[in-house]
Amino acid sequence: MSQLAVPAATNSAVREVLGHFASGVLVVTADGPTGPIGLTCQSFVSLSLDPLLIAFAPARTSRTWPLVREAGAFGVNVLSAGQAATSAAFARSGADKFHGVPWSPGAGGAPLLQDVCAWLTCELWNEYDGGDHTLAVGRVLTVGADPGREPLIFHRSRYRELAPAVPECSL
Repeated sequence: MSQLAVPAATNSAVREVLGHFASGVLVVTADGPTGPIGLTCQSFVSLSLDPLLIAFAPARTSRTWPLVREAGAFGVNVLSAGQAATSAAFARSGADKFHGVPWSPGAGGAPLLQDVCAWLTCELWNEYDGGDHTLAVGRVLTVGADPGREPLIFHRSRYRELAPAVPECSL
């Protein structure tokens, strides 16, 4: 067996390698001081079932995250296939991110986007230093999902959608 060359763990090498891990795409929303606010995030995990906790990791450079933190309550919107434009809109700074995006208020006033495949409302439970990101932990208050919708996927720096399911067959 030949040995593979192992590149050094540089920022660019780690980013390229971790790009092979497919993730879902979220928009975290809150009722901000002047109206609805939100940010796109792909670092998300179910953290605990007792208590019910989730975690996500906004960048420390985010201007939206401090406003979400201040609100205390937030929504987690798991984007559906076909919502790449919504993800891109919420990833931008300074724009009216909610322009043309239908939503309704959830528990605690957090905006819940329409046409997502799943959503949660949470209250901020704690946050931790995560280097150039913050690890935000939320206590889950309410949940919902649309089993008829497939998720939007981010893989190798591109939005992707799941392929249609192949019917099961027996051999």
